Amino acid sequence: MIPLGSCTMKLNATAEMLPITWPEFSKPHPFVPREQVTGYVQMIRELEDMLAEICGFDAVSMQPNSGAQGEYAGLLAIRNYLNSIGQTQRNVCLIPSSAHGTNPASAQMLSMKVVVVACDDKGNIDVGDLKVKVEQHKNNLAALMITYPSTHGVFEEAVKDICQLIHDNGGQVYMDGANLNAQVGVSRPGDIGADVSHVNLHKTFCIPHGGGGPGMGPIGIKKHLAPFVANHSVVKLDGPNADSGAVSAAPWGSASILPISWMYISMMGASGLLKSTQIAILSANYIAQRLEGHYPVLYTGKNGRVAHECIIDLRPLKAASGITEEDVAKRLMDYGFHAPTMSFPVPGTLMIEPTESEPRAELDRFIEAMICIRHEIARVESGDLHAENNMLKHAPHTLADIMDESWDRPYSKNEAAFPVAALRDNKFWPSVNRIDNVYGDRNLFCACPAIESYT
Repeated sequence: MIPLGSCTMKLNATAEMLPITWPEFSKPHPFVPREQVTGYVQMIRELEDMLAEICGFDAVSMQPNSGAQGEYAGLLAIRNYLNSIGQTQRNVCLIPSSAHGTNPASAQMLSMKVVVVACDDKGNIDVGDLKVKVEQHKNNLAALMITYPSTHGVFEEAVKDICQLIHDNGGQVYMDGANLNAQVGVSRPGDIGADVSHVNLHKTFCIPHGGGGPGMGPIGIKKHLAPFVANHSVVKLDGPNADSGAVSAAPWGSASILPISWMYISMMGASGLLKSTQIAILSANYIAQRLEGHYPVLYTGKNGRVAHECIIDLRPLKAASGITEEDVAKRLMDYGFHAPTMSFPVPGTLMIEPTESEPRAELDRFIEAMICIRHEIARVESGDLHAENNMLKHAPHTLADIMDESWDRPYSKNEAAFPVAALRDNKFWPSVNRIDNVYGDRNLFCACPAIESYT
């Protein structure tokens, strides 16, 4: 299990992956004449139709290569549209304080003025503050960028009213699709009020992205924006204005990986996609409910529920024990888990997203690890464990640590490496101890061979 926030990957079925090995998909050049790749183009068109239906849009542009590039392409379409109707003065982009960092970066790339909107103590957009900012900038308002469900892991209950407020004041709504896996089959960005939204195929629709693999961030758009999305100077695309520039080198982005998403959607079908979303939300709430008595869950909706992820607040424990979110993240390695997202979107927290891929047994294993770590923190709080010389501060523990005959720590090797019995049957050994991240960032080391070695 890799409970790594919104970027967590689903499982990738072999049947989804096989088509990208076929030469018909893997070998054509991006600029090959379209009449030589009619089947390829058909697959792309069908995937566009699938995504348009799933997201509630009139058209889809497949060109952006990532979610961030989708943001840029979507805001570019908004700017081009506003210019076409004589609203060239509209250059203000409202962005909630909880947004992904790529949101303000994308707006800045288009020379938009970013105005931050506050969030309330429940993690939602502060509608009062939003109204103030809209009134202040209504003559220059270009867009609102909103993530739904929010980066705080809750469904914005006022989202439709928020979208309507922007439209009433001449702006457009860009919906960040990073959390679309909590919407598929349940709700649609286009129905909520979004004018444009990117879809992370490398998250919600199964393209592997871990380890730097290629991503895809196509955008869904309403019909008034469709003429203003990216076209291409070499391979002209149907729909956008002919003079619209490209945002990617290739007309359909990383087209060779699109069969993965086509296969996933086709095999899952409408009922399967809905069940996938339901299980993702159920799994996140299961974890939040099980951990609630041990850790504070930072944000929930009015019914005490989260969306597809939950944020565990470690700041009170840090104040009481000195144990930080990094200590917990590193200790999870001893239990055989990759750490959740750390200190985003709130410093001092862990954001946990199980996705729909994990069976209940794996969720229970993760929950057991988190509860055991909480008991270890309690021992530090009570003074039973030394504040600095304990298994949390020294985590992760390597096999070399356990084999070291000069072990002199005030906790046993069993406590270090086998804190739960199941690890004796299936143990992942971290290869290195904790490094000093800050020192490494500030002190660069050259690992290049000496010049003499080349002679």
